[in-house]
Amino acid sequence: MSTLWQDTAERAARYIETIHERRVAPTAEAIAALKVFDSPLPKSQTDPAQIIALLDEVGSPATYATTGGRYFGFVTGGALPATIAANWLVTAWDENAAQHVSSPLGALLEDVALRWMIDLFRLPSQTGGAFVTGATQANFAALAAARHHVLHAAGWDVEADGLFGAPPITVIVGDEVHSSVLKTLGMIGLGRERVVRIPTDDQGRMRTDALPTISAPAIVILQAGNVNTGAFDPFEPLCEWAHETNAWVHVDGAFGLWAAASPKLAHLTAGIQNADSWITDGHKWLNTPYDAGYAFVRHAEALKAAMSINAPYFMLDEQREPMNYNPQQSQRARGIETWAALMSLGSDGVAALIERCCRYAQTFARELRAAGFEVPHDVVLNQVMVRFGDDETTRRVIKAVQHDGTIWAGATVWKGRAAMRISVSSWATTDEDVARSVDAIVRAADT
Repeated sequence: MSTLWQDTAERAARYIETIHERRVAPTAEAIAALKVFDSPLPKSQTDPAQIIALLDEVGSPATYATTGGRYFGFVTGGALPATIAANWLVTAWDENAAQHVSSPLGALLEDVALRWMIDLFRLPSQTGGAFVTGATQANFAALAAARHHVLHAAGWDVEADGLFGAPPITVIVGDEVHSSVLKTLGMIGLGRERVVRIPTDDQGRMRTDALPTISAPAIVILQAGNVNTGAFDPFEPLCEWAHETNAWVHVDGAFGLWAAASPKLAHLTAGIQNADSWITDGHKWLNTPYDAGYAFVRHAEALKAAMSINAPYFMLDEQREPMNYNPQQSQRARGIETWAALMSLGSDGVAALIERCCRYAQTFARELRAAGFEVPHDVVLNQVMVRFGDDETTRRVIKAVQHDGTIWAGATVWKGRAAMRISVSSWATTDEDVARSVDAIVRAADT
């Protein structure tokens, strides 16, 4: 098997080492070649070396170069070298990181990485947390804790008795609420449409002059980093308003929470520590491999009450058991990749990564405005939207940029109009990447 491992490692290394030389988006021909995989299940065994060769030789050309420096779609980070290597090792161990008894290292490093991030984000010291697959599951865990807390205060045990007959919970969101939050509200039984929506301003921030009167039980959901503009809700007045009625305040910070780790950008998160729960992703701005997300809850006992369960064979003790804080029981040791990312960067390196991406976003905005295109928002973080005239022209330019292959940026709709969305989130992006990308966008718009 050592030959198989060596061959696989060499193929993976070659893919990573040549990522900057290839198209960011695969060609139509490469995608069409994937039809070779759509075959009946073979009756006999297949040599593992042949499987890896097929995956690499047919599969690799059909991938998007998200680990390179010119992929700017969907707020997708790259993967730091230390995290890729840690991922390989964790996969080789193949431990179930649900408990200390099944993965002592996985459980320990999750504890360590959790403590590091709580310090990095300047959250309350008593905060608990969970390592999950991404922002949707992080919102699920945190909002389940919120549901437990506000119903417990109303004298209702939602874990035991469900929502049938429970006091109704008022859920308040901004008009720019992310789809993952609405999906989560549906999953925990609070409803995607049963929300009170607060108008937002021209940057997507919740307006403090349009707040309703609320009564408990209630959950208020704020946003750190609008998915289009990067803007932040005004946390200080909103937390004060919500807490007047003992509402739970949750912050969806899928990428924006990382601003708290930067001395230059932390002002954007002023007052965020006054909330009751927060979420963010690792596979966005921390640049861990997929998948990695985190839920942080001020009242750790509420998270544990919402997520924990027991059985005679679990062998639980007094230590923090990962499975008691997240929706999963069986789970891979994703905390180790997060630990590796934080260990490799250090707090200064995390700040530098966040600040560098934001500087590149400013460069995109400045250069594209200078070229005569519209950037319809204040660029405060790593998000840049661009319009190239009317909606039809904008959509044409986006398609041309994606087809060209120099970069990949996605499409969005902002205030009813089409726009290109550039999300700068990768550690691998360089000044040269940004210059090449701007040139590619200008070239596409001029054809």
